[in-house]
Amino acid sequence: MDTANDILARLWSGSLPWLETLLILTGGALAGLVASLAVRLVLRFTLRHAAPKLGQSVRQHVARVITWLLPVAGVYMAVPLAEHLPAPDAVRKGLLILIIGLVGLLLVRLVRVMEEYLTSELEMDVADNLRARKFHTQFRIIRRVLTLIIVVLTGAAILLQFDGFRQFGQGLLASAGIASIVLGFAAQRTLGNLIAGFQIAITQPIRLDDVVVVEGEWGRIEEITLTYVVVKIWDERRLILPISYFLEKPFTNWTRTTSQILGTVYLHVDYTVPIDALRKELDRLLEDEEDWDGRVKEVIAFETRPTTLELRALVSARDSGTAWQLRCKVREGLVSFLQREYPDALPRFRGQVSGFPENGSPD
Repeated sequence: MDTANDILARLWSGSLPWLETLLILTGGALAGLVASLAVRLVLRFTLRHAAPKLGQSVRQHVARVITWLLPVAGVYMAVPLAEHLPAPDAVRKGLLILIIGLVGLLLVRLVRVMEEYLTSELEMDVADNLRARKFHTQFRIIRRVLTLIIVVLTGAAILLQFDGFRQFGQGLLASAGIASIVLGFAAQRTLGNLIAGFQIAITQPIRLDDVVVVEGEWGRIEEITLTYVVVKIWDERRLILPISYFLEKPFTNWTRTTSQILGTVYLHVDYTVPIDALRKELDRLLEDEEDWDGRVKEVIAFETRPTTLELRALVSARDSGTAWQLRCKVREGLVSFLQREYPDALPRFRGQVSGFPENGSPD
C-alpha cells in the first residue's frame, strides 16, 4: 500500500515537467521585460535633453508597444528550450504572428513619431503659415501612404504563416498576368485616388488650412486623406470631395502663395456722391483698425450704370478670415457715413413727367 510520501513523490515527478516549462517561459518573458525597461530608460535619458519633443512623442506612441513586443519575443525564443511544452510548433507560430503584428504596429507608431517630430516646429496658428501648411500637408500624406504599406505588408506576412494562404499566394503568382489585369480594373478608382494623393503631396495645389472656393462654397481645407478631402465651410458644414477632384476640376485657392489677401467692398451710389469725402472717411475708418495690415486702401469709381455709380473700396488684410471681417466693417462704416452726411448721395431713381405746362396746371 502506497504511503503518503509515495503519492507526493509521484505527483511531484508528474508536475515537474510542467513546472520546468512554466519557469522557462516565465524566464523568457522576464528577460524581455527587463530588455524593454532598459530600452525605455535609454531612450528617456538620451532624448530628454537632446530632443525633448521627440522623447515625449516616443513615450506617447512607442513605449507601450515595446513593453509588449520584447516580452513576447523573449517567450518566443524560450519555447525551443521548453522540451515538455505540448504542440510547440503551434505555440511558436501563434507567438510569431503576434510578434509580426506588434512589429507592424511599432513601425506605424514610428512613422507617426517621425511626422510629429518633423512638424513640431512648424506652427499652423500664425498669420503667415504658408511654409507650415506646405510641410504639414506633405508629411501627413506621406505618413498615411507609409501606414497603408506597412499594414498591407504586415497582413501579408501574417497570412503567409498559414499553409492554405501560402499555397494561394503561390497560385496567384503563377497567374500574375490575369490577376494583375483583374486587380487593375477592380482597383482603378482606388489607385487613381492614391496617385492623386501623391501628386497633391508633390505639386500641392491645396494644403492644410488653405482657403478655397469649391462648388460655390467658401471654406478651409481641414483634412487631406488618400481618398478624399474635407473642406470646412464657413458655417461649420463639411464638404467631402474625392481627392482627384482637385486635379480634374477648377477651383479657387485664396492662399496658394501667401495668406495675405485683398478685400473688396462695392457700393452703388448716386452720381452726386463726393468721392473724395469717401476716401477721407475710409482713411479714418482704417486709422486704428487692427484687421487692416497697412498695405492697400483705396476708393475708386469702378463702374457707371444708367441710374447709379458703382464704387469699389479695396482694403488689405493678413488672411482671409480677417479680410472678411474688415470688409464688413468698411461696408457698414461707409454706408453709415453716407446716411449721416450725404443722404442725397444714396441711390435714387429719377423720372420725368410730361404733359404739364410751364404754369404747373394740366392741359
